[in-house]
Amino acid sequence: MRYFWLILTVIAVVWYTFVTAYVAFKGVTDIREMLKKLADKK
Repeated sequence: MRYFWLILTVIAVVWYTFVTAYVAFKGVTDIREMLKKLADKK
């Protein structure tokens, strides 16, 4: 039973890390596009 919680914790941490990295990457991409559009309007 100890290994069950260990594996579940590891999976949760890996999932959280993956989702955080994915959202951060998409956010940076969106911000760059937004800044480029704003610069083009000037």
